[in-house]
Amino acid sequence: MGLKLYDTLTREVRDIFPMDKSSVRFYACGPTVYGPAHVGNFRTFVMQDVFRRVLETSGQSTLHVRNLTDVDDKTIRQSQEEGIKLEDFTAKWTTRFQNDCGLLNLMAPHVEPSAVSHIPEQIILIERLIEKDKAYQAKDGSVYFRVEAFAEYGRLSRLADREITTSDNVREISDEYDRDSAADFALWKARKSEDGENFWDSPWGEGRPGWHIECSAMSMKYLGDSFDLHSGGVDLIFPHHENEIAQSESVTGKTFARHWFHVAHLMVEGQKMSKSLGNLYTLSDLAEKGYQPQEIRYLLLSGNYRQSLNFTFDSLGAARKAISKLTDFASKIDFEYASGSSLKDDFGPFYPVQEALLSDLNTPEALGRLFRLVRELTEAWNRGEFKDESDKVKSLRNGFQSCLDALGLVVKSKSKETIEIPLNIQDLAEKRWQAKVNKSWGEADQLRDELLSLGWIVKDGKEGFELAKSD
Repeated sequence: MGLKLYDTLTREVRDIFPMDKSSVRFYACGPTVYGPAHVGNFRTFVMQDVFRRVLETSGQSTLHVRNLTDVDDKTIRQSQEEGIKLEDFTAKWTTRFQNDCGLLNLMAPHVEPSAVSHIPEQIILIERLIEKDKAYQAKDGSVYFRVEAFAEYGRLSRLADREITTSDNVREISDEYDRDSAADFALWKARKSEDGENFWDSPWGEGRPGWHIECSAMSMKYLGDSFDLHSGGVDLIFPHHENEIAQSESVTGKTFARHWFHVAHLMVEGQKMSKSLGNLYTLSDLAEKGYQPQEIRYLLLSGNYRQSLNFTFDSLGAARKAISKLTDFASKIDFEYASGSSLKDDFGPFYPVQEALLSDLNTPEALGRLFRLVRELTEAWNRGEFKDESDKVKSLRNGFQSCLDALGLVVKSKSKETIEIPLNIQDLAEKRWQAKVNKSWGEADQLRDELLSLGWIVKDGKEGFELAKSD
């Protein structure tokens, strides 16, 4: 049985399979690195991670590309306000994002391209669009995609022509240029005084790429003109993904992505997330309140990805209890968690959990089945049905490991449980290791001393580090 997943374009649940009969090639729109990602962002990334894990635990290989948006209005504006070069500013937030991904046990993408490092590819793509008369240069040097030249524009988001206006295109409002139609969107933005030194040469003069062309260029470079699946939050359906389809298919004449996978919004205590409400929680914010990354991950995957999830502190408390029950079960069966990127394909008695996940990533049903099985298997264990290290015991432990692998949960028996490391300590240690890698010895020593003052010792190895409580 393979994975079946809802497709935003066709509005149907469809089979996921590799077009090239080898690997499922998929592209996930990554973060804009101008600040820390919040739990709303991570809901999408966690579900994309589960998507990949479910494929791999069912024996399917994948090719996962997730980009980094390191040049746009926000990154430029914020870096200039802080008086930091754009590349240094975005590098700082990229490291923070990757550290947070590690804490949430997200598998690293196979390729993680950045927009700035692929500007030549974007320029080539824009040139091809101009050659095909799908794009035009405005008087100021900006280049726009001609929406009316793509007859199928709006099919992903089901937009009527009258709805395709600048007012809908929120990302473009801050960049008003001389375009022929309000629906046309920027491929290349001519240099403006507020861009400072953040500009690149092009056949149309100095400037920078538009947001939408970045993802088309990067996805097509690493996955080909046509690939299996494209993913992101529901807020990206229009205009971003709609524009990606238009510009990509206008160049190639091929289907851009065969399947579209979108994750619904996260609510916080029943309200929409916003800075004004003060509910844009980051992992560090939640760590300060005493919550662990696995508890946060559990909550983020506890709801159906196609429905809004309400993030509450009561539900975080419930997630803590759920993780505790899994820890108790691990201790009962003397389970030793096996970390690593090689995912098992051996669910054994836990096959019903895999079955739920293969049915449109039904994580709530999968978790429900997992806990029913944990209860039943605990009772069987107590009755003496697992008396020795038989194949039955091995299947039980392997199946539990496969469930954890598919869900991305890290659960260890209490006897083997490591000391819980607070997020802020882990973050400091990661920064120190990066400083050491960069040979910034002074910064590394300063961070080591800071960790020591907080009661933690760093033990360095060839490939990484370990943290231990100081006496």
